[in-house]
Amino acid sequence: MSKRIFIITGEYSGDMHAANVVKQLRELNSDIEIEAVGGQNLKDLGVKLFSDHSKMSAMGLSPKIIWNHYKLGKNLLTYLKETYKPDLVLLVDYGAFNLKMAKYLHKAGIKTNYYIPPQIWASRKWRINTIKKYIDEVLCIFPFEEDLYKSHGIKTKFCGHPLINKMPAPADKQAFFEQYGLDLNKKLVAVFPGSRKFELHYLMDLFIQSSKLLQKLHPDLQIVFSQAPSISDETYEKYFKDANFKVIKNENYSLLSCSDALMLASGTVALEASFYKTPMIISYRGPILFYLVYLLVRSIKKVSLPNIITGKDIVPEILELKAKPDYIAYNIEKLLYDEKVRSEQIEGLQGVKDKLSDKNSAYEAAVEINAELNANS
Repeated sequence: MSKRIFIITGEYSGDMHAANVVKQLRELNSDIEIEAVGGQNLKDLGVKLFSDHSKMSAMGLSPKIIWNHYKLGKNLLTYLKETYKPDLVLLVDYGAFNLKMAKYLHKAGIKTNYYIPPQIWASRKWRINTIKKYIDEVLCIFPFEEDLYKSHGIKTKFCGHPLINKMPAPADKQAFFEQYGLDLNKKLVAVFPGSRKFELHYLMDLFIQSSKLLQKLHPDLQIVFSQAPSISDETYEKYFKDANFKVIKNENYSLLSCSDALMLASGTVALEASFYKTPMIISYRGPILFYLVYLLVRSIKKVSLPNIITGKDIVPEILELKAKPDYIAYNIEKLLYDEKVRSEQIEGLQGVKDKLSDKNSAYEAAVEINAELNANS
C-alpha cells in the first residue's frame, strides 16, 4: 500500500523548497501519494492542492486574515483526519500557522516533520517548547540549529541550506542588459520591495522615493524594480502612477548578480544576494506596534541573514524610524561610490556561504522523510 504525505506551505518560497523535496522523494520512492497546501511549483509537479496561497501570503492581524487562516486550518484538519489520513505531514516554513496546525495534528495522532523550522534563535525562543511537544522531527537548514534543537531533546537532522545547490551561476551581464534595454556603461541599482502585498503597502513608496532621490543626485544611475511572481501586475502598477522606473519580472537571480547595488526588504533575498557578493542595504518598515512587540521578543539584534549567519554587521539594516529616503539613498551611494565601504561589504559577504553547508538540502530532507515512512511500515 502506497504511503501518503501531506505538505503545508504558506508562501512562494516554501512552495519552491517543498517542490524540490517532492522531486527527491519521488526519486527515492515512486510509490508515494502527495497532496498539499501550496502554489504553482507543487502544482506543476502534479501534486494535488487542497488549497493555494491566495488567502495566505499576507502578514498582519486583520480580522479577514485571521478568519482565512482559521477557516483553512479547520477544513484542512477535518480533511486530514477523516479523508486523506496521511502517514506523515511535512510542515514547511510559515511558522505561525504551521505550529498551530502541529498542535492539532499531534492530538490527532498524525506524525509531523518540520522542514525549514521557525527561526527561534532570532526571536521567541519559547517556541522551542511547542516544537518539542508537537513535532516528531525537525529538518533544519542552519548548522547552529541542529545543536540548539538536540540540546532540548528534539530529534533533528541538519539538511543544509536549500539555496546552496539551487543558486544559478551569475547571469551574462551583457546579454541581460541588452535584453532589457539597459546601458552597460551605467551603474545599476535593483530594488526588491518584497513578495507580499503587506510589504508593498509599507515599503514600496519608501523605496520609490529613495530611488527618485538617487536618480536626482546621480542622473546616469539606472534603477529597476523587481516584481515578485506572487504579486499581480495590477497590484504593482498602482504604485508607479507618478514614478517612471523599469519593472522586471521573474529575473531575480539575474538582477541580483548583475546589479552594482541592491535595495532589499528583509528576507531570504538578502542571503541569495550574498552568494553573488552584490553590495546591498536592508530596509524594512511596518506597523509601529508590531515593531515594538518585535523589540520585546527578539533574541538577537540583527535582522538580515548575512549579518545573523556571520555575527557581523556586514549589511546596513535600515529599520522603522530610520527607514527614510535620504538615509537609504545615502547608504546606497556609499556602496556605489565609496570603494572602501564597497570592498569591505563584498569581503564580508564572501564569508556567508563559507558558514553554510554544501549539502543538497532537498535530498537530505527527502532521505529522512522516506526513512520515517519506512519505519512505520
